[in-house]
Amino acid sequence: MSMLTPPGMGGQYRITGDKYPRMRPRRRRARLVLSMVASVTALGLVGWGTLQLIDVFTGGGGTASAAGSARDCIKQAAASASPAAGARSADVPKPAQITVNVYNATTRAGLAKDTADELKKRGFKIGDIGNAPARFDKKVKGTAILLGPASALKTSLPVLATQVTAADQRTEAGRKGAAVDLILGNAFKTLTPQATAAKAITALSNPTPTASTSKKSC
Repeated sequence: MSMLTPPGMGGQYRITGDKYPRMRPRRRRARLVLSMVASVTALGLVGWGTLQLIDVFTGGGGTASAAGSARDCIKQAAASASPAAGARSADVPKPAQITVNVYNATTRAGLAKDTADELKKRGFKIGDIGNAPARFDKKVKGTAILLGPASALKTSLPVLATQVTAADQRTEAGRKGAAVDLILGNAFKTLTPQATAAKAITALSNPTPTASTSKKSC
C-alpha cells in the first residue's frame, strides 16, 4: 500500500492501510460530556428548589400554622376557665354567713320551728320564725318560696336552695339587708338529706372549669 502525508501535517503523520489519525483531540469530547452532566445536575437542583418553595408557601406552612393555632386555643381555654372558677367560688357564702327567716304558709302547726332547728344544725343562722305574711299565708302550693334581696340571687339563695328540693327562688326590689326568707308551702315534707345538700354546696363552691367554645377556630 502507498503511504501518504496529509497536507499541513509537515510529515508528522502517515497513513498506513485503512487507519487514520484522530484529527480531534480527546479533551474536547471529555469537556462536552462534563458540560452535559453539569447542565442536567443544575436543572435537577433548580427543580428541587422550586418544589421546596412551593411546599413552604402551601403545605408546610399550613401545618405549622395549624399547630400554632391549636396551642393558642388551649392557652385561651385555660385562661378563660380558671378566673371564672375563682370568681364563682368567692361569691358563694357559707351557711354560717346566711341568716334565714323561716315562715310557715301551711296549716301544720310547728312546721316553721322544726325546720328552723334543722337548718341551725346544718350551720345556718336563724332569724325570725313564725307564720307567713298575709300575701303568702295558705297560698304557697309548691314546696317553698325562697325570698331575698337582689344581691342574694347568685349568693345566698342558691346555697339555701340546696336544702329545699324544688323551691322557687325570688328577689324583692328595694329590699334591705342580707337575710333571706324560707316560706314553707303545702308540698313541703322535709329538708333535702344533709349529705345530698352538703355535696350540692361543694359543687357551688368549686364548679368544674369548662373550656370556652365561642371561637370556631378552636
